[in-house]
Amino acid sequence: MTPPRGAAAPLLSLTFVLAAALSLAGCADRPTTHHNPGTSHEQATGTSGTLLTARDEAGHRLREVPAATAPTVRVETRPDSEGGWNVHLTVERFRFTPDSTGGAALPGRGHARLLADGRETARLYGSWGYVPPGVRTLTVRLHADDHTVWAVAGAPVQATVRLDGAAATSAPPSPRPSGTPASAPASSPASAPPSPRPSDTGRTVTLTITGKTVQPPPSRIELKKGERLTLRVTGDRADTLHVHGYDRELPLSPGVPATLTLTADRTGLFEVETHDSGLLLTQLVVR
Repeated sequence: MTPPRGAAAPLLSLTFVLAAALSLAGCADRPTTHHNPGTSHEQATGTSGTLLTARDEAGHRLREVPAATAPTVRVETRPDSEGGWNVHLTVERFRFTPDSTGGAALPGRGHARLLADGRETARLYGSWGYVPPGVRTLTVRLHADDHTVWAVAGAPVQATVRLDGAAATSAPPSPRPSGTPASAPASSPASAPPSPRPSDTGRTVTLTITGKTVQPPPSRIELKKGERLTLRVTGDRADTLHVHGYDRELPLSPGVPATLTLTADRTGLFEVETHDSGLLLTQLVVR
């Protein structure tokens, strides 16, 4: 039977209403990174890892994950020309997610927090940051989006560096006995190959580049202010060596040893790298 004239429009409207309702119902099942109103950050809906009762110094709970899948962080610092230190983070199995901060703890996501001499001073939502003058020890700790601390074996995933040029230590840290408070342990500097001994004419360091490999492996060369350093570099491809901070460059030809000599008259931490291949060859620590 033909429907009465004018009935088609209400039926069409009802069809659209039902479609919209079904669409909204389907959205309810989609995962979200933001917690429900009225819940704390620790009660967010993330299911990654195991939420521990232990807390760090600022009261953030630790979120335990297996070492094989845990994020890691390394820290490098460079003196800023106007004082203080520029901080660079290198992370693995982790990405910064400022758009979902305050949401659920999803694997390998979150932000970093800076602890200057044991006190939390800033958050980082990317790989670069800044530390003002006067700070002696810097710790960088990785947090999930819900502000819990990523942890391995009951200890925070973090790295610590002394701002006098000492090497950083990176997570995962060594396990702590069960029930031990989760305050950040004092980290001892990572061991590095000993610097070459200076001679009467200064110090000579020989480096060889093969593909993406540097021998000896990149480490830190300790120098006293005013000491002379000679870098003797042989590479397997054409490139340019650059000493940051001193603005010294050295062309490299395949298989031909090249030599650069400088006087370490500026204090701080300076990287020596290649321009084209972007390899870190070594770091100079001048005191």
